[in-house]
Amino acid sequence: MKRAAAALGLTMIAALAHADERRIYQEVVVKAPVEEVWKAWSTSEGVQSFFGPEARVEAKPGGAFNVHFNPYAPPGLKGADDMQVLAVQENRLISFTWNAPPHLPQARAQRTFVTVRMQTVGSGETQVRLQHGGWGDGGEWEQAYDYFEKAWPNVLASLQKRFVEGPVDWTPWLAQMKARQSAK
Repeated sequence: MKRAAAALGLTMIAALAHADERRIYQEVVVKAPVEEVWKAWSTSEGVQSFFGPEARVEAKPGGAFNVHFNPYAPPGLKGADDMQVLAVQENRLISFTWNAPPHLPQARAQRTFVTVRMQTVGSGETQVRLQHGGWGDGGEWEQAYDYFEKAWPNVLASLQKRFVEGPVDWTPWLAQMKARQSAK
């Protein structure tokens, strides 16, 4: 009986160790009210103001969460193509599926998930916590994880900058993407 209990205990410990999934976690404070930060994440115009030059966001479960970093690329290779909103809690949370960049086709064929949580932390300030989970192991998964471990801090810095300096002007970026696409 004691051996069975010990074996069960070890099995539970192993299961708990696996339950601690690998994730990317980033956190920033944005100098804007939570309602404005919410709009930045939950509307097409808001996402375009800091994240990417073209976006389609429908802040409802099952709605679109598409961010096109290269609108001139073929369908399916524009960026976060065909992503879907998973959960919404106005002014508090938006969660959506995500994919790897086009240069990692095996990882890109599958989806991970991102959760963005917002909370008022001071007068006119909002804490933003971003978690990115659902990672596989080995191969392109490692490259995708490394890519987003570097990318998400840049996205959140851009969000902060958007509320200090104004929306991103994507004109130079779009010219670069158009020239790159024309050269192919």
